[in-house]
Amino acid sequence: MLTKHDDYPIHQTPVPVAQPASSDRNVYDRYWFNGYQDDGEFYFGIGAALYPNLGIMDCGLSIVRDGEQHAFHASRRAPVEPTDLQVGPFRIEILEPMKSLRVVLDDNETGLSGELLWIPRTANIQEGRQTAPPGGMHMDATRFNQFGHWQGELRYDGRSVTVDPARVFGTKDRSWGIRPVGEPDPAGAPATRMPQAFFLWAPLHWPDRCTHMGLFENEHGEMWHWDGMICPVYASPDDLPGVEDPGVRVVTHVEHHLEFVPGTRRAGRADIALTERSGQRHEISLEPLLCFRMKGIGYSHPEWGHGRWRGELTIGGEAWKLADLDEMALENQHIQQVMRARCGDDEGIGVLEQVHLGPHTRYGFKDFLDPA
Repeated sequence: MLTKHDDYPIHQTPVPVAQPASSDRNVYDRYWFNGYQDDGEFYFGIGAALYPNLGIMDCGLSIVRDGEQHAFHASRRAPVEPTDLQVGPFRIEILEPMKSLRVVLDDNETGLSGELLWIPRTANIQEGRQTAPPGGMHMDATRFNQFGHWQGELRYDGRSVTVDPARVFGTKDRSWGIRPVGEPDPAGAPATRMPQAFFLWAPLHWPDRCTHMGLFENEHGEMWHWDGMICPVYASPDDLPGVEDPGVRVVTHVEHHLEFVPGTRRAGRADIALTERSGQRHEISLEPLLCFRMKGIGYSHPEWGHGRWRGELTIGGEAWKLADLDEMALENQHIQQVMRARCGDDEGIGVLEQVHLGPHTRYGFKDFLDPA
């Protein structure tokens, strides 16, 4: 089936662009964004993805503020044209590829709506290909990120939030490839090992730079994937040197030390370190300001999980008080915490994303969900 992009010389296989090279049911192509005010007053997350081999597109937008998290979810049959990034009242408008876009959620029955303009602060940075080792999660994906600001307004539950670009920072994340989505795969032979995942992802904004660290580890604390970069920042999108920036410094080593809140698998504080090729070491301390549950945009959600068929077009909304959450419920383990960051005399703001499931010898976890 032909689409708009088939008119460009971008083909990687002998089939039209809309047809994935893999027949794997878990093929996906996702937009993901976060935004947060510099004092941690609020955080919002946005996600939208196409699952071409499942014939589904879904999305979510969620905000946490004043001890509550509110969420919008929607799902539809996948559009014939993959550049049609609309699910009911939700849409993503690409204004200039790799630089400028708008996220719009029109008024709808959930009470959550708004308009957000993405203003980049850095060029785009590509993470390394993420291919999970045999016997673990089924994943083979590529991701790129961009740091920036947001401008606009969000409305929910009769309230409104002004999103001031001078104070609201965030990250744009695009990823595609193969990751577990949709209903569980048919069962085969019983697993011979306990499911395990240990993931940290820390994009941070500083006055004169942005830093990034991401990693996966096995149960022995051995990294099977990691990334680390230090990125130049620019006062205006017009100053960006291009799609990518030759001034990005890739680091040679990353480290972490977490102190967990007792009774949870959530960090109460964290220290990370990035070591450059020159040997310069950047030691960063992270202090939590606010916690966002990723289920608000579908991750591990028992009903609105990614890539599940919910009909031709289905919309839903929900809200919960943070104090009422079961900290150790599986659906609450995938989180992003807004973090106050410090490195020497510098102070920054960013997030620490966390997924800690199964054993991890360094932090003393022995079972699938035993708490600290």
